[in-house]
Amino acid sequence: QVPLVESGGGLVQPGGSLRLSCAASASYDIASMGWYRQAPGKERVLVARIHNRGSTYYADSVKGRFTISRDNAKNTVFLQMNRLNSEDTAVYYCNLVDESAQMYWGQGTQVTVSS
Repeated sequence: QVPLVESGGGLVQPGGSLRLSCAASASYDIASMGWYRQAPGKERVLVARIHNRGSTYYADSVKGRFTISRDNAKNTVFLQMNRLNSEDTAVYYCNLVDESAQMYWGQGTQVTVSS
């Protein structure tokens, strides 16, 4: 069973918006949830993270454009992505860290920004 199920990726024009969703398929004692992305030929990097008390982190490249939020009751995390550009093209991976520091990953969802 895949621990995290992502949705919402796709093709969007520059300047457009997408909203990614990630739902945990089981019950976890969640410490934080976040989104990473990996562009072709590059390493996987952290985009945004939200901790169980609500504090957030954003990579400099997405500050002011992306917003991470969470529905605690549904163990779901969202990433609202606005003003997308070609450099945002990547596979986006959902990530969950539990209270034991165990890390879980989703299968990834492709985001392509192109005209």
